[in-house]
Amino acid sequence: MTTLAPRAGRRCHNAVNPLHSTVYFSPDLAKELAGVGVDDPRAAYFAGRGAAMGAVGPGVIAAAFYNFSYELVARHIPAVWRVASPETVLDARLRAVDSTLRRVLGEEAVASDEMAEAARLALRATEACTRHARPLYAAHADLPVPEQPHLVYWHAATLLREHRGDGHLTALLSAGLDPVEALVSHTATGKGMSPRWVLGTRGWHRTDWDAAAGRLRERGLLDDAGELTEAGTSLRAGLEEHTDRLDTAPYEHLGADGVERLTELAGGFLLAAAGAGAFPADLIGKR
Repeated sequence: MTTLAPRAGRRCHNAVNPLHSTVYFSPDLAKELAGVGVDDPRAAYFAGRGAAMGAVGPGVIAAAFYNFSYELVARHIPAVWRVASPETVLDARLRAVDSTLRRVLGEEAVASDEMAEAARLALRATEACTRHARPLYAAHADLPVPEQPHLVYWHAATLLREHRGDGHLTALLSAGLDPVEALVSHTATGKGMSPRWVLGTRGWHRTDWDAAAGRLRERGLLDDAGELTEAGTSLRAGLEEHTDRLDTAPYEHLGADGVERLTELAGGFLLAAAGAGAFPADLIGKR
């Protein structure tokens, strides 16, 4: 039995998660990783997000990230580890997080009581996260908690993001959606990445996209115009509900008042970051 309002945990996640993502759109990450020898943007992303798992091979990265082409991953992993160790990459990533948050939120917000409060709440929520069958979460949970509140908040946001994300992959597998089908159907909701961003960053080709759309049409999930059918809309809604069920524990642990307050604080930081241009303007869309 839940003590939370419907979708309260999801709303909290949707407010907290994007601030975690700012570093992967930030020029600061590219700068910091170039400083340790990783000067390819794709290699920087794979290394930056995957370094917590250690010097793993392309299969592990592709499995844990789910929606990237194995061939793209293999062009950069494991070669990147011969340039910079995972420990070096993690240090560079944290420096990038620090400079990014100071830039998109401002020094006043970074040093504010609200940031310290958000850090405490988010970190408390992570106390109820679980490691089993959650490799990206588990790897990040083994990292030390930073000292400064804005870095604590980012660290906790990372744990909450990867905890939900790992569970979401379980839901995708249960729904029978392969990586490209998951991307195509999410884009069709209007809440996913635009095809331009998917094809430009995930290593897939237009032929892969069109083939996945064809498979979704055969299942009655997508219509000829590329829009979700009633069955497709139901499947995507069910995916989110399945993910919610797998991700209930941290928000139940935080409690209704804590979830409401964290959502409020995170929403304020998110609006500030978006207003500062932290996210690409054309990231989300059906076209």
